[in-house]
Amino acid sequence: MSSIDIAPEALPRRKGRKISARIWSEAFSSIEFRIGLAVFTVLVAAALLYPWLSEIDPTKMNIRAKLSPPVFMGEGWSWAHPLGTDQLGRDMLARSLVGLRYSLLIGIATTVLMLAVGAMIGLFSGYFGGRIDTVLMRLTDAQLSIPMIILAITILGVSRPTIPSIILVLGLAGWPVYARVMRSTVMSERKKEFVRGAMVLGANDWRIMFTLILPLVLPPIAFVAVLDIARMMIFESVLGFLGLGVQPPTPTFGNIIADGRKYLMNAWWIATMPGVFLVLTLTSINLMGAALERSRNKIYGGA
Repeated sequence: MSSIDIAPEALPRRKGRKISARIWSEAFSSIEFRIGLAVFTVLVAAALLYPWLSEIDPTKMNIRAKLSPPVFMGEGWSWAHPLGTDQLGRDMLARSLVGLRYSLLIGIATTVLMLAVGAMIGLFSGYFGGRIDTVLMRLTDAQLSIPMIILAITILGVSRPTIPSIILVLGLAGWPVYARVMRSTVMSERKKEFVRGAMVLGANDWRIMFTLILPLVLPPIAFVAVLDIARMMIFESVLGFLGLGVQPPTPTFGNIIADGRKYLMNAWWIATMPGVFLVLTLTSINLMGAALERSRNKIYGGA
């Protein structure tokens, strides 16, 4: 392969990596990104390690220890259950951390699926234009007209919700925004000289799309997708609260809070503890996502 053949591909790849590095560097210089990253790292490490290191089964019932209060309440507490127990004597710290694990899994996997589907549809629509663009964008508009949570409730309400089905439903309901953004970006990049040069050299459409345009336009869009992880975690919790999420005995934020609402007067910690973990996680993700989005806008605005 000649150097002339390599050059058209090397330029956008190097530029894409350079832009990504600048966005990360600019974001990391902000204090809010560092705080968000630190909190998020601690939460993820705790969710992955605590249930395993403590050897506490979050689904094991102990009626003798039911409704034990957290240690900071100072009465009837036990260090064996630092955040108390629920109505069946299950450890709230372990259940909250396992719920965080599932919530992060669904949030991240759903966002990746949305980004992948939306990016591919937007790439084809923006590059080929014409009838392909018309058909794909009308499908996108039709999907945008249906609220994501309504679609998810409708589909999951007539089937048994599982982790893969929740990821699939939310992912296939949330791709249109990415398709729209990718389409407009690809239409802009397609007119640039390095793409025209590749066409003159005889590169086919597939090679231009996947080796020239996609490596350049995908990283900036992926940074914005960080904020959608928090949004998908909220949707997962809402579905769990409504009984349409991951089913018991698997603990998730939604079903733990739904169980705890019956005990708000005498055992408020059952619903509150998973809510605290959810708020901390969402706040840390939003801090990082907002910093990344500002850095992206600053770099592109100054370009």
